[in-house]
Amino acid sequence: MLILFLLTGCVGRSHTRPGTLLQPAAVSIENKGSDTMVNLALAWAERYQQVNPNARISVSGGGSGTGITSLISGTVDIANASRRITEEELAAARQAGFDPQEFIIARDAIAIIVNPRNLVSNLTLQQLSRIYRGEINNWSELGGEDREIVRLSRETNSGSHLFFLESVVRMGEMDNNAIFSASTLLLPSSEGIIAEVRDNPNAIGYDSLGYITSDVKLVGISSLEEPMNFILPSLETVSNHTYLLSRNLYMYTLDEPEGLVKTYLDWIMGPEAQEIAHKLGFMPVLNE
Repeated sequence: MLILFLLTGCVGRSHTRPGTLLQPAAVSIENKGSDTMVNLALAWAERYQQVNPNARISVSGGGSGTGITSLISGTVDIANASRRITEEELAAARQAGFDPQEFIIARDAIAIIVNPRNLVSNLTLQQLSRIYRGEINNWSELGGEDREIVRLSRETNSGSHLFFLESVVRMGEMDNNAIFSASTLLLPSSEGIIAEVRDNPNAIGYDSLGYITSDVKLVGISSLEEPMNFILPSLETVSNHTYLLSRNLYMYTLDEPEGLVKTYLDWIMGPEAQEIAHKLGFMPVLNE
């Protein structure tokens, strides 16, 4: 999925190097990456144009991996990622002479969703892992109707896909090499996951809490403590760390940010931008 949003300013961006600003009165930022973060990044860009009318900010999605690859190739100033940069990506950037800088800009929950007609309301983390590994294949095995489970996932370039693979499919175990069931349907967008779960009574999927609508049903996920509790994702349960499937959201620059890029990132970490994050269903880092 590619979303492009341009906030027009006076002059186009400098092409000397991302983040290097020769005309601080009229410059631009190219911002690309995580689809989870697109709506948030667009809201921030739109508001910042009002704060600084001389700024021109382009926001596009495509996935965390796409954003980081574009950053390393020097075609964007800021990469959005719903996962941390990998060691391989860091090595590629350093080989090119850069020193990527990481900024945690909000926190998010990965919500497990099913069709509202589904009788299943709670799952243990182990059951969820077994579903996506292809070891549980019918809702009747979980107290639901006799229906074949349809597994939905984001595509492999998505940070959400990698997070779910490591945290759920592999249960956070470093030496676990489990993979998604071959029958898992890979969808290109968060909106696509929501739409398929809404229309398919057999489907299960996962999505950022900020994308959840009333068209789908949230599933409670077990805590690790005894007696076992089933926790729904919310800003509160992310904040108090009782919901297991939560994560940081990141922005990356190639080097220490300067000029407009630094000013913009400073604003993102401030109270106005963090309140926008809160309104869109993300946990502000100011509350961490």
